[in-house]
Amino acid sequence: MRTCIVTGEYHLPGETFINRHIQHIFGGAAAVVCGRYHGANPYDVAWFNRRGRDTGLGDRLLMPFAVGANRLRHGTGRLPFGRAKAKLKAFLSEHRIEVILAEFGTQALAMAPLANEMGIPCFSYFRGTDASKALNQGNIPAAYAKMMPRLAGVFSVSQFLLDNLATRGVTHPNAHVIPSGVNVRLFQPGEKRPRSCLAVGRMVEKKAPLVTLRAFLSATEGMADAHLDVIGDGPLLAPARALVADAAAEAKVTFHGAQPHEMVREKLATTEFFLQHSITAANGNTEGLPTAIQEAMACGCLTVSTRHAGIPEAVDEGRTGWLVDEHDETGFAAAIRSAMATEGRAVMAAAARQVAETRFDNQALLEKLERVIRQTVSSAPPHAPPARAPGSAPAG
Repeated sequence: MRTCIVTGEYHLPGETFINRHIQHIFGGAAAVVCGRYHGANPYDVAWFNRRGRDTGLGDRLLMPFAVGANRLRHGTGRLPFGRAKAKLKAFLSEHRIEVILAEFGTQALAMAPLANEMGIPCFSYFRGTDASKALNQGNIPAAYAKMMPRLAGVFSVSQFLLDNLATRGVTHPNAHVIPSGVNVRLFQPGEKRPRSCLAVGRMVEKKAPLVTLRAFLSATEGMADAHLDVIGDGPLLAPARALVADAAAEAKVTFHGAQPHEMVREKLATTEFFLQHSITAANGNTEGLPTAIQEAMACGCLTVSTRHAGIPEAVDEGRTGWLVDEHDETGFAAAIRSAMATEGRAVMAAAARQVAETRFDNQALLEKLERVIRQTVSSAPPHAPPARAPGSAPAG
């Protein structure tokens, strides 16, 4: 089935879940539509950069009217129009696209009406920010609600995100929870270093790296062999380094900055505990279901994290890890101490690996995604008119 993947940026090495779809869905995506092209096309697919085009004087003159009309009809002004829309339609036609998968809800807003117009089934994923922080933008909940009838189906990495959308009146009858998953054939347990800890991710508010560091240092006071590796870059890296320096704890914490995915895999294989104190940011931004936690479980790491977003859907408290409430720094430190003192760590590590194999095998999850898309498309009435929101004008 000739598929077009729609994403914000192409190619980003860290977006392993999207890259996997581009490389493997239905044998390999036929095309990619992106908002920004970074100059690398490792999967040798046809690509269309929506924002990197000269639209011409006519479109610039048309813009205020087109944007206003789209806002009235669809709840958002981000839809293509004029020459840009014509070129995008020509691109999709040229590559004989049979189905569109928007990797984020905000990307689906721009594509769903055009897909309806062309008679192409359109699906959307929701992964985190698009079903949390985005809902605090005044027009987004209404725009999503208008978009839903235009979509053939919806996927989410966690039930939490679907519930979050539902609280704002955004639902779809063909919705499925399919996590991003992990390659369990690559991510496997190695020989674990006792009391070794790892934190992976952008050094941003919703990851709360300073809470993780303070809790780790408190929990491991007097443990000379305890060590925390931190992989990731971002605005909180400098404060994190300063915190460790002020505590004179440089021997216990190593900051690696941003690193290739292969290095993350190597570290996870030999690490005993994975630490991630995820929180809801002030702007409402949340996780979906962190891929890093799924990868850690595949490597037999015991997870110490928070009851946040989809994390409780992955970590079984007391069986594969420990969870505390968001912002509970004291509780997080106690959980780290408890993890390091637990005698049944090998049993828990084996259970974590088993969960990864049964719930998060990305090959099985990709097959499920393809199966749902095929079943949905095959069961759709032939030559059905494009779906549209009640009371709205036809797509165009």
